[in-house]
Amino acid sequence: MKANIHPHYRTVVFHDTSANEYFKVGSTIKTDREIELEGVTYPYVTIDVSSKSHPYYTGKQRSVSAEGSVARFTQRFGRFVDVKRGA
Repeated sequence: MKANIHPHYRTVVFHDTSANEYFKVGSTIKTDREIELEGVTYPYVTIDVSSKSHPYYTGKQRSVSAEGSVARFTQRFGRFVDVKRGA
């Protein structure tokens, strides 16, 4: 087995800035930043979206109204549908 070909695996703190949540996860990501958490210094990475802030996981996702979609379709293409029916 070759030596020194694997990246350094260690515990890293990820900070979800939109939800202000911290996650400790094992990772090989490279970073120069550090943070002290629970009396221990860890490598530190900021992220924009995680399971604490993503709409799919939080249940705050936008629902599409079926009535709105049908009304928009009729408004845009209704004249073409009426022309074909009359012919």
